[in-house]
Amino acid sequence: PGQLPIHRMTSVSKHRIKACILMGAPGAGKGTQGAILGRIPRFHHFSMGDAFRALDTRTEIGQEFVRYSSSGQLVPDEVTVRFFMSQVASRIESHLFKPDIDILILDGIPRNRRQAALLEAHLDVVQLFHLSCPNREELVRRLRKRALKEGRLDDATETVIRNRILTYEAETKELLEHYAGSLIAEVNGLQPPVKVLSDLIQIILLNPSWKDMSRQIV
Repeated sequence: PGQLPIHRMTSVSKHRIKACILMGAPGAGKGTQGAILGRIPRFHHFSMGDAFRALDTRTEIGQEFVRYSSSGQLVPDEVTVRFFMSQVASRIESHLFKPDIDILILDGIPRNRRQAALLEAHLDVVQLFHLSCPNREELVRRLRKRALKEGRLDDATETVIRNRILTYEAETKELLEHYAGSLIAEVNGLQPPVKVLSDLIQIILLNPSWKDMSRQIV
């Protein structure tokens, strides 16, 4: 009980994978920054939201998600982590992600302390970027604008948006406590995107793990 079927991932990655976590409230710009960083050689962006949206419900894990969602239950953290790990394993096997020379940029996982604990044996988190946005009204404005632009009208309501922000704040508190210390770098997410990117890159360049990996001949 409690053990994850992880044989598939461990068969393709014998060591803990170096990863950076992008954290930020909905509308803080995690997806934008993660996608840009992921286009830089030696980084690989993984968006949990994108992975969920592309989930094939005909697969075994897809059917498992459907069973929970159709009954109105939250998907257990163990199932979410197992899905994530299978996705990473697939990317390693297809050579999209090379864990010996690439740093994984995580966006949307881990979401809470339990997921972080489940991933500890498999991820070596070398940096956590917290895109802080203390101006909640700006976040509401961004989310409403994004929902309307993408045609997600149900997500454009004030109640839904504020509930998403409250949920995030509860999750953030326990994650920041879990990773407390020098791993956490605060970045002002209300700056122009190019300034946020500049701040992220400057922090990465000073990270010892990045310095070590950058010396490798590829």
